Amino acid sequence: MRRKKLVTSGPEKLLEREVIKLKKKSGGGILSYEVWGYQQGKESKVTRYNLAYINHEITKKDHGRVLGFDNAHDYHHRHYMGMIESVEFESYEKTVERFQQEWLAISAQHLRSKK
Repeated sequence: MRRKKLVTSGPEKLLEREVIKLKKKSGGGILSYEVWGYQQGKESKVTRYNLAYINHEITKKDHGRVLGFDNAHDYHHRHYMGMIESVEFESYEKTVERFQQEWLAISAQHLRSKK
């Protein structure tokens, strides 16, 4: 896969940083969102992102990161239980949607396995 350099148009700044602690009844763990970018007119353009679902009950690998998506090292990739794979990038919004669907499914499976 050919790696593309990320291009910015303007000063890059932190657009979002959020850490959400999930309750045990929701599967437990932590969701972390970190997004960097710049303003272009009224729109925010994302240049870097790091999305992570961390749950040490599910895995100890990769510091407990069960699932993650980011574009560090100049390519878009997915972390899953210590494994890393390149992913096609359509948009940041689609990546967030995929991340949310996957962590919900993983969390639900984790809850079922504890019964």
